[in-house]
Amino acid sequence: MTKGPATIPDVAKAAGVSTATAARALGGYGHVSERSRERVLAAAEELGYRPNALARSMITGRTQSLGLVVADIENPFFAAVTRAVGDAARVHGYEVLLANSDEDVATERGAVRLFLDKRVDGIIVAPASSTDVEHLREAQAAGVAVVAIDRRVTGMAADSVTVHNRAAVAAAVTHFLAAGHTRIGYLRGTVSPGEHDGLGRRISTGDERLLGYRESLRSAGLDPDRYVRVGCLGRKEALHAMLDLLGQPDPPTAVLTPDSILALGVLLAARERGLAIPDDLSVISFDDTDWADVVAPPLSVISQPVHAMGARAVELLLDRIDRAHGRARHVRLRARMVERASVGPPPGVSSRSSTGNPPWPAGASDRRQSMSV
Repeated sequence: MTKGPATIPDVAKAAGVSTATAARALGGYGHVSERSRERVLAAAEELGYRPNALARSMITGRTQSLGLVVADIENPFFAAVTRAVGDAARVHGYEVLLANSDEDVATERGAVRLFLDKRVDGIIVAPASSTDVEHLREAQAAGVAVVAIDRRVTGMAADSVTVHNRAAVAAAVTHFLAAGHTRIGYLRGTVSPGEHDGLGRRISTGDERLLGYRESLRSAGLDPDRYVRVGCLGRKEALHAMLDLLGQPDPPTAVLTPDSILALGVLLAARERGLAIPDDLSVISFDDTDWADVVAPPLSVISQPVHAMGARAVELLLDRIDRAHGRARHVRLRARMVERASVGPPPGVSSRSSTGNPPWPAGASDRRQSMSV
């Protein structure tokens, strides 16, 4: 008869210790002498012992698993977040269960419910809404730690990791202004019925970025609403929104997009209208994707520290798992304005700005430059 997988009693017998001692050494709990621990681990290796995750979770109260809900896995930013969280979690001995909400609160709610059924130790989420978070409060009430990434939530004490969005947008607008632009467009994501303040659906990151855009334009004495378009769910919607802007009597000569997916829609609109970047239209996008410095001309971007965001979110979550109480912590990291060659002066304006300085050093339009924002 074929012998089954090695058990804890098998390991204990091979190591010459009690079953209880072997269980504590293999489970990482309780007191075990260093000599006994070494003997148990050596025996487990020799026998090919594999721990029973369910049994261990019943003893320790933990499953060594985390849940991650991202807003759109096809968005390169969230794909990078997923990789960053997975890498950081693995270092600490955790595995990650992934769910994609597709920016839908109901889908996110179902994912959180599934994670609770799977008894994950904590959840990292890019919330589809910063205000509709009752399901996240319920997770906390059930003893599961929750950390928000890329966005903050209101109405509950949850740790979060974001970037300085308003400062990042202000740096992009300032870069456009320095190049001589005064007609600067901005594409925004979803907008909910009944919203009347122009900020759209309550997602904190989108609100902060639009606020930064409006503040910067007001400071420059420009209309903060004329060239804003909302409802851009993806590349197709961004294409139509940009075509609408370009069809205005005085179309924008520059545009800022909050992610790389919408930037693709802008580039498609420019191509459809036969516009050259940056001679006819200057473009800056959030997120430094793989293709941003490959397209011609290379795209200027606001680069978010994605890997640092994922690592910090995992650190906050594991700390919250160990220390359930305490005030919520909100980590804000710096983004970088990476200047490439997609920003130039408006059509018909000299390549030098009103200050006499070129928008980038002469001969370096294809070189990557960056500054923290």
